[in-house]
Amino acid sequence: MTGRTHDLAAFTTLSYIIVTHPVHSVSLATGLVAITANLVGGIAPDIDQPTAPLWKNLPIGGLFGRVFDKLLGGHRFLSHSLIGAAIFGFGFHYILILLTPSFPHLNMNIIWWAFIIGYFSHLVMDTITREGVPWLLPLPYRFGFPPYKDFRVQTGSWVERLVVFPILMIVCGYIFYTHYHQFLILIHQIAQ
Repeated sequence: MTGRTHDLAAFTTLSYIIVTHPVHSVSLATGLVAITANLVGGIAPDIDQPTAPLWKNLPIGGLFGRVFDKLLGGHRFLSHSLIGAAIFGFGFHYILILLTPSFPHLNMNIIWWAFIIGYFSHLVMDTITREGVPWLLPLPYRFGFPPYKDFRVQTGSWVERLVVFPILMIVCGYIFYTHYHQFLILIHQIAQ
């Protein structure tokens, strides 16, 4: 999937989790950082790709991209597995622990969960692509849905742009429409 599809999938998943598992108290700063962490988590597995948008936006990103590509075993290898999710999850948690004294008013647990939700949404979305995902690495199997590759989505294809992305937009809109009152309460809590 492309970056924008991963961003929308991460945000849609986070929105669904918010309405099914409401947070009773959250500050504006925590909410904004959590949404950012969610979007970062939504593209984090692609850190193993030298041409990823993250690397393109850094001055010497191409160099870092090639290093991470080799370090993580290439695209859709370690960072696209449960082991990779654990490594990234613990790594991000450790960074948040280090930052806690500098940002005592942020709820780091909410921020961490937002990142993890985004990360797993990425893996799920890549599971429906032709390449699949090596969920159970080091086992050498790539899992995809549906099982027959020709029925899966080609990354960047018209199916992704004209079917998958619009479906995600509709689902996200539906979540906000059907849970409008809950989002208003959450926004009111944040504004206080």
